[in-house]
Amino acid sequence: MTDLIPHKDPVDPPLTPDEEAIEATRAPLMEHLVELRDRLLWSVGSIAIGFFICFAIWHILLAWLLLPYENAVIAVKGAAALKSGMGLIYTAPLEAFITQIKVAMFGGFCLAFPMISFQLYRFVAPGLYSHEKRAFTPFLIMAPVLFIMGAAMAYFVVMPMVMQFSLRQELAPATGGVGVVYQGKISEYVGMITTLILGFGACFQLPVVQVLLGRAGIVDGQTWLENGRYAIFGIFVVAAVVTPPDVISQFSLAVPLIILYYIGAFLVKMGDPKDATPS
Repeated sequence: MTDLIPHKDPVDPPLTPDEEAIEATRAPLMEHLVELRDRLLWSVGSIAIGFFICFAIWHILLAWLLLPYENAVIAVKGAAALKSGMGLIYTAPLEAFITQIKVAMFGGFCLAFPMISFQLYRFVAPGLYSHEKRAFTPFLIMAPVLFIMGAAMAYFVVMPMVMQFSLRQELAPATGGVGVVYQGKISEYVGMITTLILGFGACFQLPVVQVLLGRAGIVDGQTWLENGRYAIFGIFVVAAVVTPPDVISQFSLAVPLIILYYIGAFLVKMGDPKDATPS
């Protein structure tokens, strides 16, 4: 006769302090959704506050955005050209006002960027171990630095080059002929420079994304290096979408991104676990 021995569940190993901290932060789905809503409200609220601040000083921000155009006109035509019809124009009744709103939205987002990053971190932090939080912290600092570098390149390098190239396409009228003169619209100019600044700043986050994926064990450094040719093709596609349809601005974004890609790949490679040496 076989004795029936009651089955005993194995005793779970004790939780580490990190696991206990994560267990303590577990909550039902509805609580997570409520927290996500609160984080989004804080982010949207910070953008709204930044918008109203920047709308009050929109003329200062617009003057700052117009500096690359002003410098390009001076470089190509001389300072006197600014007073002889080289100003930007608007052709619709509300175009200038809508441009003011766009400038304020751009400034508001830039002012709110630290708060948005902080709210994102606060949302994901409860699910991270302490060593993962320590690993995440340097990239919270690295991300805005790279964003500023990308924005600075768009503002100080790419936009002046694009505007100088555009101004040199003017055609002086021949005797009895018709000339070609640049008459830029303020809305198109503001749209271009803000898109370039935000686009370059976002694209310069590439090493941060690579290292975070490497730390998470999703993509290792060798994979980044082996697939470099596909990444280069993708970078040129992204550059063609983000920048104006000219070769100068596309290469101005693609070349730094390729350099940043390989920097990120080597950083991930340095952090990869070493293969165990055979005994």
